[in-house]
Amino acid sequence: MADLSTTWMGLKLRNPLIAASSGLTGTLEGVKAVASHGAGAVVLKSLFEEQIMLETGFAEGQNAQHHYYAQAEDYIREYTRGNALNGYLDLITSCKLAVDIPVIASINCVSQGEWLSFASQIERAGADGLEINIFLSPSDSSRSSTENERLYGDVLENITRVVRIPVAAKISSYFSSLAAEAVSLSHSGIRGLVLFNRFFSPDFDIETFDVTAGGVFSSPTDIYHSLRWVAILSGRVQCDLAASTGVHDGNGLIKQLLAGARAVEIASVLYKKGLGEIGIMLGELEEYMERQRFSSTGEFIGRMSMAHAANPALYERVQFMKYFGGIN
Repeated sequence: MADLSTTWMGLKLRNPLIAASSGLTGTLEGVKAVASHGAGAVVLKSLFEEQIMLETGFAEGQNAQHHYYAQAEDYIREYTRGNALNGYLDLITSCKLAVDIPVIASINCVSQGEWLSFASQIERAGADGLEINIFLSPSDSSRSSTENERLYGDVLENITRVVRIPVAAKISSYFSSLAAEAVSLSHSGIRGLVLFNRFFSPDFDIETFDVTAGGVFSSPTDIYHSLRWVAILSGRVQCDLAASTGVHDGNGLIKQLLAGARAVEIASVLYKKGLGEIGIMLGELEEYMERQRFSSTGEFIGRMSMAHAANPALYERVQFMKYFGGIN
């Protein structure tokens, strides 16, 4: 039988399929469910600093009439923040006791100080690893790309100094030089890069003039963006690569492994088709390995990366000349 195991940021996984951070992984029951369906690891639903800040502000507003003392606001703020964080820490501890796969915490913060505070407490709670879901919007015209990108490195370097568990950075492709930035971040002390995170996309209701949510879930065609960059960066960065967004079947999983990903995170397909899709995708991976006579994933991970390509230029092509220009 084919050996589906892999390693991701130093963690041993029974297979490369990871249940990504989402509402499906936000409860103990959800984590137990994805583990029972065969996932190789789980990334818990992100702890969002912005959400804690919103809840803190709401609590302060609700209790404004009780602020007879100057210390009251500080108490409410710290209580609300601590309550949210403690709930997350309890989830980590409970999941570690309940499942036999790596439990990776996820934090999404907006201030450098909170990254460090959250990371240290998450490590003490027993998480096997930590995924930093980090994105600084490039929409601020007053901030240069160099300033933006320096913040990423600063955050990751500071976190990896204060925790011993492996840290991965889940990043976007919004960089002035993605390849250079990925290589730079891989030297920050992290053990993995996840390509790419998925964001809220605004849409317009043309009748009510409201801003609404665009497509929440990925589609199978979304795979091509991350596939290109996993293949380009494989062998260049000084850490493991994982792929995310657009993997909806076994073929997508196999393609990302061939490109150089050591693990693949999925979420949208689980919402659309159910957790049973984990077993189906792993079955397709096993059938592929047997058909190609691969005894382990290590025999083909990165086989189609840019570093091993006969024609590396194909990975950097951005025009359709070959297909629409009559060039054979």
